[in-house]
Amino acid sequence: MNIDFSKSNDGLVPAIIQDNTTKTVLMLGYMNQKAFDLTNSTGNVHFFSRSNERIWMKGETSGNILKLCSIDLDCDSDALLVKVNPQGPTCHKGNDTCWEESNEKDFISILEELIQDRIKNPNSKSYVSKLFNKGIDKIAQKVGEEATELVIASKNSNNKHFIEESADLFFHFLLILQKKGFKISDVIKELEIRNKK
Repeated sequence: MNIDFSKSNDGLVPAIIQDNTTKTVLMLGYMNQKAFDLTNSTGNVHFFSRSNERIWMKGETSGNILKLCSIDLDCDSDALLVKVNPQGPTCHKGNDTCWEESNEKDFISILEELIQDRIKNPNSKSYVSKLFNKGIDKIAQKVGEEATELVIASKNSNNKHFIEESADLFFHFLLILQKKGFKISDVIKELEIRNKK
């Protein structure tokens, strides 16, 4: 990535910070070469403070760090789009964004996080924990069973039952994705690639 830090007299480029999951713009900061390098080497977003004239890591005092997902360079090579997973409110005033906007995750993201939590912190009473302990074969079997139940429900006139079976299949689909190390966003990316062909 060839960033043109020389375009401004102070050697800074604007860094637009975006939530990798929700796509909400969280804040605007500035990076010099050192802040950019630290961001890449540590995985935590760093900026150059124009008021304090020093490098700082976002969240170094509050703990609300920004975990780096990716950095994209604009077409003029003088601005960055930094995609992150925020570990708390981004604004120093306690707001989700520096524009006082809400950065709520969609329900699927919340559900995926819940599934991840059940995997990382197993609970003997949790259906997800129990199923994961049985391994990929059992999870795959459940996906197959739920798919069959959905096909049968689609042939009947009970729309409520059809939606319930759809939810069951989708939930187990999320489980098998997580077991394989993926998220629904990976499937969406694949669909977007196919749509462009």
